[in-house]
Amino acid sequence: MTGLLVFGMGYSASAAVTRLRTGVDRVLATTRGAEKALRLESDGIEAVVFDGAHPAPDVADRLKGLEHVLVSIAPDQDGDPVLRAFGREIARARPCSIVYLSTVGVYGDHGGAWVDEATPCRPVSQRSGRRRAAEADWQRFGREEGIPVAILRLAGIYGPGRGPFEKIRAGTARRIVKPGQVFNRIHVDDIAAIVEAAFARRADGIFNGSDDEPAPPQDVLAHAAALLGTPPPPEVAYADAEMTPMARSFYAENKRVRSARVRPELGVELAHPTYREGLAATLAREALP
Repeated sequence: MTGLLVFGMGYSASAAVTRLRTGVDRVLATTRGAEKALRLESDGIEAVVFDGAHPAPDVADRLKGLEHVLVSIAPDQDGDPVLRAFGREIARARPCSIVYLSTVGVYGDHGGAWVDEATPCRPVSQRSGRRRAAEADWQRFGREEGIPVAILRLAGIYGPGRGPFEKIRAGTARRIVKPGQVFNRIHVDDIAAIVEAAFARRADGIFNGSDDEPAPPQDVLAHAAALLGTPPPPEVAYADAEMTPMARSFYAENKRVRSARVRPELGVELAHPTYREGLAATLAREALP
């Protein structure tokens, strides 16, 4: 891999870049703010500011030689901002492969039943509906341009600096109990491994990035507290919990997500197949100097 273009240098994309950098001659990434762009530049990553609405004028001139494209920017009410601003330039650059980070939210609510990559999508929230539309747009782009596009539908993302430990330490964690509710998760390092494999194999199609054990959220918090050696956070009934509209929307969807294609087609064995391994690894990483 000689070059990598990253749209949206957020949490997951940053982990993927960290994993890929030893095999990459050049990384060009977009970020929303000038301050972060300067930090990326100081770390040897070419950076340009792109707020999703106003294309950076010099991006098109810098795409040449970038073989792989990672897209980690959410769609807006007008569609996918990357395709809208840079679709023509990406097509001219002729990358070998594109990976688009999406969400398992596109499946919608299945009453706790299992879903996999072959399950029809029926998104519930407007946010997930936009994601599904963006997926379709990228797949259409790939077909028209002859470029493989891997759609990675990610479960709840966690890892160092992002997960239950911060809330437990801050004393703000609550074990919200909704009988029968489960969620899948995916450790950020496993996301990076899947992205790497998708690029290496020039993967095309839908892939779920999800762990092997959908679990009630209150169980995960209790386990995290035990790892920290603290009492579990208090239980709160879902009906009584004060939650943001976005947080409540997650509880409106209940499903068990199976990653049926990642292992056989991409050859990826998850380093953290359940939240137990993932939380232990996260805590160990955070303890490093």
